Amino acid sequence: MRGMIHRLRAQVMPPIPEAIRDEFTLLRARRVETQTPVMYVMLLATTPTAAWAGSADLHWGIKYGMPALLAVLCVLGLIENFVARRRHLGLRRAGLMVRKTANVSGWVGVMCSAWAVMNWLASPPEAHAAFAMIIAMGALATAYCLSAIRFAAILNLVIGVVPISTLMLLSGRPAEIAAATSLMLATLILVRFILQGHAMLVDLLQLQHQTRNLAHTDPLTGLANRRALDERIAGLLGKGAEAPPFKLVLLDLDGFKPVNDRYGHAFGDRLLCSVAERLREVIGEDGLVARQGGDEFAVLIPPHSPLHDAPVADHLLIALVRPHTVEGVPVQVGASAGMAQWPTDAADADALFDHADRALYQAKAEARADVRPAELTAVSA
Repeated sequence: MRGMIHRLRAQVMPPIPEAIRDEFTLLRARRVETQTPVMYVMLLATTPTAAWAGSADLHWGIKYGMPALLAVLCVLGLIENFVARRRHLGLRRAGLMVRKTANVSGWVGVMCSAWAVMNWLASPPEAHAAFAMIIAMGALATAYCLSAIRFAAILNLVIGVVPISTLMLLSGRPAEIAAATSLMLATLILVRFILQGHAMLVDLLQLQHQTRNLAHTDPLTGLANRRALDERIAGLLGKGAEAPPFKLVLLDLDGFKPVNDRYGHAFGDRLLCSVAERLREVIGEDGLVARQGGDEFAVLIPPHSPLHDAPVADHLLIALVRPHTVEGVPVQVGASAGMAQWPTDAADADALFDHADRALYQAKAEARADVRPAELTAVSA
């Protein structure tokens, strides 16, 4: 039974994909910030007429107290929203905002629905339509304003519409039965609208995520491309003088062109993919491996990487010594590497690349002369 409920829930309200979960939370929080003031103003505007229309047979605390409490909550909500919109919306605050809005709206919905049901039961039949209209419009408008929070919107519809519609259906009066039927159909249409809007938003974020990945990924090897590398370095340098030290290693394969010419470009592409996988194994998740184009690669070692104090260039070159097996053919290619470190070797990103380039070409020249370099910043294998 539990498994069937889980499958039904996953089909009706599928979970947010992990890749876009943070972006979805931020976008949902921004929509909540924009739409909840409309909900508060709408509820605040209806409280005076609701209190006036309350049944005379009810205790004054219920007739006037509950609408007054709702008005106070709306005013406090508007004030909190005004203050919150002046603060930076981070991921943690976005998640708290969404959860808080969902909880508060649910309890407000319970209070409003209880007020409407008590007035219905205490009023003569000719006054029933007024309370049904008040709670129905309130629930529908609230659900629309909370449409960014799928569960909260549907919960408010259930809390607001189901009790009053049940009373109308059980009343035995044709007019109220017809009104309840129309109300429930309108609710189902709005639920469908909320679910479709949610699905469209998820699809849009997934498309944006895929587009960003394509713009920052090398299509052949799946590594980051030069644009992604530049953006990562710019992010590290964005801290200015407080930017922590990091390393940039540029690699150029030795002997790749003869292999490419002999076996063909498709064979060469598979060899590049094998090289990329070796480099990724060495660096792991703590650094960034990028393909700059052709047989040129770059590796960024950020400050937090455990490889920061290791001879990274040596590790990379050693990993490439072992022959690659491509289409059953063992192939061996070497590489040359040049390294630069921020801020020791450069004052900006361009100077950092220039220093690593010079070290790379020094390594290639020394390799051609069969001379092992004396410095770690220029190594070859």
